[in-house]
Amino acid sequence: MVIADQLAQYIKNQNLIQIQDKVLLAVSGGKDSMLMATLFKMLNYDCIIAHCNFQLRGQESDLDEALVRKYAKKLGYPVYVKCFDTNDYAKTHKISIQMAARDLRYAWFEELRTDLNCLVVAIAQHANDHVETVLFNLTRSTGLLGITGIKPKRDSLIRPLLFLSANSISQEVSRLAIPYRDDQSNFSTKYARNKIRLEIIPKFQEIQPDFLDIMSQNIQHFQESYNFIQNFVNDLRQKLFVIQDDYITIDKSAIKEYINNSYLIFELFKPYGFQKTVLTDMISVFSQEMGQVFTSPSFELLLDRGQLVLHKIKNSKDMHHLVPHLDAIITIGSKQFMFSADVPVDFNLDKHSAQIDGEKLIFPLLIRQWEVGDWFIPLGMKGRKKISDFFIQQKVHRFEKQSVPIVVNGNGEIIWIVGYRIDNRYKVSDNTKKVLTLVYK
Repeated sequence: MVIADQLAQYIKNQNLIQIQDKVLLAVSGGKDSMLMATLFKMLNYDCIIAHCNFQLRGQESDLDEALVRKYAKKLGYPVYVKCFDTNDYAKTHKISIQMAARDLRYAWFEELRTDLNCLVVAIAQHANDHVETVLFNLTRSTGLLGITGIKPKRDSLIRPLLFLSANSISQEVSRLAIPYRDDQSNFSTKYARNKIRLEIIPKFQEIQPDFLDIMSQNIQHFQESYNFIQNFVNDLRQKLFVIQDDYITIDKSAIKEYINNSYLIFELFKPYGFQKTVLTDMISVFSQEMGQVFTSPSFELLLDRGQLVLHKIKNSKDMHHLVPHLDAIITIGSKQFMFSADVPVDFNLDKHSAQIDGEKLIFPLLIRQWEVGDWFIPLGMKGRKKISDFFIQQKVHRFEKQSVPIVVNGNGEIIWIVGYRIDNRYKVSDNTKKVLTLVYK
């Protein structure tokens, strides 16, 4: 089977693209990407070439650009080129040159892909890159995911040459007489990946000549193992994590049997951004403490009485809404406050509705959050009660009480703790002449 047919079969097996899809080809001028552009032309794909000039190698960078422009014209593909001040970007962001180049090219590729209505960006990484990535990740704290290598498709990026070795690419480039340019920085061992490619892998090949093929098989096993674990974790998460309005709750008794398996706990909470050290702290106090909060960049995790509560951190301002008159409709997030007059008295309303004595209202009303020192007289009682104590009795957790709306009269008295209880002073009685129904839906 000729290499173009092999590529077509790989694209089909991995479900990367369809023949009618427009593809943005990332072409540097090296062997890999120049072969990729050639093969996509052979297969009659609708492509656009993108080339990054990082201006790191003086005239050499410009010669790379010139070659890509010339070859794109020969293939009949439009070409877009962007020059970057890579050194300045690296200094400004205090990162390495390699990381700067990576950030710049992927950001531009995605911008260009969107502007040109391309479905995907094709990157010419091959099987050797696959193995190098795994070995490199073994030097970092990437866990099992890191040794699963490079994915053929991730979001809008595809890597259609992963089935080819560097040696196969060199042979095909020579056979097809494809022009290319070598980036001399690829032969410098001052970069970690180059050291792996030029020094470490050859040592492994001395021990096992088929090292690259064997590693590719191992990576396949790693991927299968990782997928098996993720399927198990996803099923368990679906079973344990219960979505309730703006919160996710996890019954402590249900998760207790897994709590000492730190790897499993980390995987369960991974979508919420928690560091392993934070979850280790949570595990250490799981049975003893109550009320502690653990945070990730976007979520808070409350260790409550009989449950764990996950809550997304919101950047919105505190709840504070004036109700100027009776007909006002107040929107809070995805819900609304509305007032209905002269609705027949119904003592079986759901928790998001309440009926009160309308003649006792003093506008403007205020809808706000609970505040320290708040008190009210719960319906059916004569004495006052602190709302904080009421929340404790109702087992309202720390996160929830921050989002419970409190309706306050114009004279400062609390009328309704929404979803829980109205104030006894505002109940409908035999002397009530005007009944108002408050609805929060």
